[in-house]
Amino acid sequence: MRISADGKTIIAVDSLTSEEILSYIRQDQRHKDKFKDIASVVLERLNNRHLYRREKISQKIKNVTAMRFFVGQENDRIYCQEMSEGDKKIVVLGILLLHKTSETLSSRELKEITTLSSFKYELERNTGK
Repeated sequence: MRISADGKTIIAVDSLTSEEILSYIRQDQRHKDKFKDIASVVLERLNNRHLYRREKISQKIKNVTAMRFFVGQENDRIYCQEMSEGDKKIVVLGILLLHKTSETLSSRELKEITTLSSFKYELERNTGK
């Protein structure tokens, strides 16, 4: 979990997909550096649509964003659910999609993203123990 300096933005990982997502991020220095860049954009509430943006998936899905890794190359995505808790913005990393090759999503990908969009998360504070 990462928290912004002002404590108002939190990045968390879905416990069901955390192993896959964290393995992807930690696989080499290139991926670690790209995640740091994307996390900085999110935590500092910057607007960089090349790295992090809300993608037009459907009219019903408005709370899903994508962390965009290596656009024009591998074109990987981590789809996230954005939610609010009081004055805090929480971004939960939920689905890893490797090598996105088209503008449209497969029916399986769309179903997973729809599920992510409607899932009700409860934050667990990782104490490092």
